[in-house]
Amino acid sequence: MSKRTKLKKRKATDYFEQDTDDNFYFIAGYTDGGAPYGTTREEIIAEELKIRGAVKKDAKKAVELIHIAITDIAEQLTGQTKKENVRKTLSQFFCEDNNRLSYQNMIVADLIGEIAGIILTYPGEEATRLDEPILKRLRKKRRNEEIFFDKEANENDFYIDTLCVNDLYRGYGIGTILLKEAEKMAIEKGYSRVSLNVAQDNQMAKKLYQRVGYSEEKVIQINKHSYDYMVKNLKEVE
Repeated sequence: MSKRTKLKKRKATDYFEQDTDDNFYFIAGYTDGGAPYGTTREEIIAEELKIRGAVKKDAKKAVELIHIAITDIAEQLTGQTKKENVRKTLSQFFCEDNNRLSYQNMIVADLIGEIAGIILTYPGEEATRLDEPILKRLRKKRRNEEIFFDKEANENDFYIDTLCVNDLYRGYGIGTILLKEAEKMAIEKGYSRVSLNVAQDNQMAKKLYQRVGYSEEKVIQINKHSYDYMVKNLKEVE
């Protein structure tokens, strides 16, 4: 009896190739579900994108996207400055329970096993508790019990800490899908508002948030930088 050939699990890179000019073209074939790949990236994303809770094995890519999104705040949280050390510490927290950066607080947009985007959320009232493990490590590292983090969220808000979409998949609505998922979670948990912070010099992100119903409420300081604190009233969510 001949052995059955084990089918190779497809990855996002099975769909796309990239030429020297950074232009993408498509590989002929079929999706795991048997549907043709189509001729556009939008069709492939519509066919294959899945929203799921993060798991520990997502650490490498999830941490990369967290670092891209929060930049200098990642250095503040970890007490590190070299990229590899920052990401190593972020990964440790990601794989642990009950802290701000834990996989438990993250939803990912999964495209055939590749992480296309992430959103990290938690209730504002839990921020202090979730920061404690991070502060404890940082205070020990710096030998300074007076270290504190800036307050980022109002207690009565469901807070979006981090949102980031992989460069390869930006411009296809994945960020908006993740925002809607966070808003759905907030409603299920009984919150009437969702909030987030956006750096004042990040006008592109601010326009996205405004387009989907967020408005500026105040300006706050995080790690000595100015951020617009933006909120959305969830009664506007269908």
